Amino acid sequence: MKKLSLILHYLQNYKGKIVLYFVTSLLAVLFGLFSFAMLQPVLETLFMSGKAMLPTGSGLASKVSRFVTEFILQHDRQTALTYSVLIVVGFTILKNLFIYLSFRILNPIRYSVMRKLRNEMFTKVLSLPIGFFTEERKSDLISRMTNDLNEVEVSIMNVLETFIREPLTIIFVLSYMLFLSPQLTLFLLLFLPFAGLLIGRIGKSLKKPSNLAQEQLGHMLGVIDETLVGMRVVKAFNAEAHQKSRFISLNNTWYRIRNKLASRKDLGSPLSETLGVLVVCIILWYGGRLIFSGQATLTGASFVVFISLFYQIINPIKNLSGAVYNIQKGTAALERIEFLLKADNNITEKADAKALPAFQHAIELRNVHFAYGDKVILDNINITIPKGKTVALVGASGAGKSTLVDLIPRFHDVTSGQILIDGIDVKDYKLSDLRKQMGVVSQEPILFNDTIYNNIILGTGNATAAQVEEAARIAHAHNFIINKPDGYNTSVGDRGTKLSGGERQRVTIARAVLKNPPILILDEATSSLDTESERIVQDAINTLMKNRTCIVIAHRLSTVQHADEIIVLEKGREAERGTHNELIAKNGLYKKLVEMQQVK
Repeated sequence: MKKLSLILHYLQNYKGKIVLYFVTSLLAVLFGLFSFAMLQPVLETLFMSGKAMLPTGSGLASKVSRFVTEFILQHDRQTALTYSVLIVVGFTILKNLFIYLSFRILNPIRYSVMRKLRNEMFTKVLSLPIGFFTEERKSDLISRMTNDLNEVEVSIMNVLETFIREPLTIIFVLSYMLFLSPQLTLFLLLFLPFAGLLIGRIGKSLKKPSNLAQEQLGHMLGVIDETLVGMRVVKAFNAEAHQKSRFISLNNTWYRIRNKLASRKDLGSPLSETLGVLVVCIILWYGGRLIFSGQATLTGASFVVFISLFYQIINPIKNLSGAVYNIQKGTAALERIEFLLKADNNITEKADAKALPAFQHAIELRNVHFAYGDKVILDNINITIPKGKTVALVGASGAGKSTLVDLIPRFHDVTSGQILIDGIDVKDYKLSDLRKQMGVVSQEPILFNDTIYNNIILGTGNATAAQVEEAARIAHAHNFIINKPDGYNTSVGDRGTKLSGGERQRVTIARAVLKNPPILILDEATSSLDTESERIVQDAINTLMKNRTCIVIAHRLSTVQHADEIIVLEKGREAERGTHNELIAKNGLYKKLVEMQQVK
């Protein structure tokens, strides 16, 4: 039960409906049992010589059976048979009616729990820091949010009914069997622990292969995703055979694991049925022995009813054994889901976090240090960026530029030191207020598979069509948008593939314009563009930068010559700082970078 605590937590909100499901299931079991309770007096009257014996006992099933026996004694056999058949039909209809009602109650519970679990997982993913996604494989996360969830729904949620209805069936049927013949029932119960132990051992062996199967599927999804995203590279380097080999290897491993898993799972039903037939044969032998010796109160008719009742608990026992397998299989998937739900989120908001209504004075990085584990990325960085000024960060790849700008909107938190806005540590602000003050235009334009219009208004709320169009004009995007077949309602495709690189970047700039942030972060926004596109995008960026506080990362140093201050980073430390002319005069690292790019 401890492993199912996550599911039980969600089910707590449906206690009333679960009780109602229990009641409808109980009624379904009872009406089914009443049908069998009628077999004994009917058989004894119709097919046995002499008079039927009135059943003794105070139970509800006994009273029904006694009533039927008395009715048969008062009427002819044909009339009794007709009424008995009608009553059996009536009880069967009532039984199935309550089974249907129980499903109508349970299914919304099951689907609602899965809906909440999916929502919670996606919400958790949205709340996790950027660093989490650099450590985990994207394909594995997708597998946890899709295949593992489906496995939980199939393996755990779908067997909830089994753990309520089937035990009820077994308890009531065994109780009536005990009423019919205590000796024979107790003899039968000797075999059930043996069967349960055998089934339990097989079920326990399923958990590890189930976990391996889910992990292997995650790896396989990773190869599919990488191949589809990098199809140009795959074809350009004739790497089809390499990718095919990787996929087939993973697929073969998954095939072997699934076969091993299925062979154990499929053993459950034949095993339980074989055990059931074995027990029936033993009961036939032992029960017949009791009847022949006169040691039992069983009649031939009641013995037939006893055997029929035993067959009524074989399926519930088989279902329970199958549920045990499914639970073992589902808990492996549930553990992978819980890993994601319980992932540590170190980017948290203080309970008394302050509002940041508007940026007023300056951004300050004070003795900032940042490391991934033992690897130092930034060391003792001190920068002050007054409002309205532009600061450029330059340096070789791996110098720590992108990491530094990621610290300001708290995509990561500093390992030590402080980042302050208007003299207050960013950790003391509300996250939504902090990020509302900032716009980010990155090197790789991120667009979603939606319309151009919806990509521009992303996160801005109630923007009007006129505001969106104005933002697109400022970003030099309006002209190419209106020339599209559906204008602003044109779909950009997966990752924006229906647009050119320059068009994608201008849409992201329009998004930043519409947000109208006082602080702008530009992370190599033109480095991946051709010359013509770069010129258009740079013009849009220059317009966007007006009257804003800007932090610019650039490999092409020609784009940052007019920055108010240029900071040169080398291996995570500040190497130089100053204006373009001051740094050229120093004849240091910056000048070497400029000369390498032949900037004059």
